[in-house]
Amino acid sequence: MRVKPQLLDPLEPANGSQGQLYIVGTPIGNLEDITLRAIRVLKEVDLIACEDTRRTQKLLNAYKIRTPTVSYHEHNEMTRAPELVIQMGEGSRIALVTDAGMPVVSDPGFRLVHLAVRHNIPVIPVPGASAFVAVLAASGLPVDKFRFLGFLPSRGGQRRKALAELKDATKTLVFYEAPHRLLEMLEDVRGVLGDRETVIAREVTKLHEEFLRGSVSGLLEQLKKRAIKGEITVLVGKMAEAEGTATPAEAPLRKEISRVMAEQGLDERGALKVVARARGLSRSAAYRQLQMEKSAQP
Repeated sequence: MRVKPQLLDPLEPANGSQGQLYIVGTPIGNLEDITLRAIRVLKEVDLIACEDTRRTQKLLNAYKIRTPTVSYHEHNEMTRAPELVIQMGEGSRIALVTDAGMPVVSDPGFRLVHLAVRHNIPVIPVPGASAFVAVLAASGLPVDKFRFLGFLPSRGGQRRKALAELKDATKTLVFYEAPHRLLEMLEDVRGVLGDRETVIAREVTKLHEEFLRGSVSGLLEQLKKRAIKGEITVLVGKMAEAEGTATPAEAPLRKEISRVMAEQGLDERGALKVVARARGLSRSAAYRQLQMEKSAQP
């Protein structure tokens, strides 16, 4: 039996009883990508906690929402979260929003939600746009199974180590990345995971929305010739299943060093350094592995 959807869920009045926390999804680019329910909730709550009050104010102005705002971001959430929980304990209804998309998902908000749950304050999600879900739908990659990983570490060594843990993943991998780190991130993806099918989405739902599709190597060649700006989502396809195929990270170290020597005109020592960095190894560990492979060579 099909259940008829409930169209309205009026907020409980703030009459001294316990309040509520609404987790409200906001547009990721186009201001029209907001639900009718989200607009109503933002109008009816007593306070809106925003990652950036100036950015949220543009959205509120567009829909004539006059609700007061307060800042809530990664630098003040340690003190602001308890303040907001106290207000909700006294009956206030508060909406949490971030600059774009669903709060808490790679954005501030976990501390507030966790604290509200601990104090038995109702936490009510108001679903909205999400960049990585939109990109998955339009990517053309298999999305029956995927793994969302948010932002990789900004430091190269830590990033390669994190990627190495995903080497055998059989799911589409989903990342967010900053424009100024995108080329380094793709170089590490190619070095650690191999030259996989990849989709890069930029400025999703905005005026300059763009999807780039191809191998990691092909995308690197394109991106090295242009400026990279905007919000970036990267989808990396699952490991190839064809027999006999091996990514550079799976190939013997000595073969990968020979390839780098030929392609980049380096001597063995220089190529060893490049390959070691790509695989997240120290130079000494890579050298020991190379010597072991040479001694085992017939």
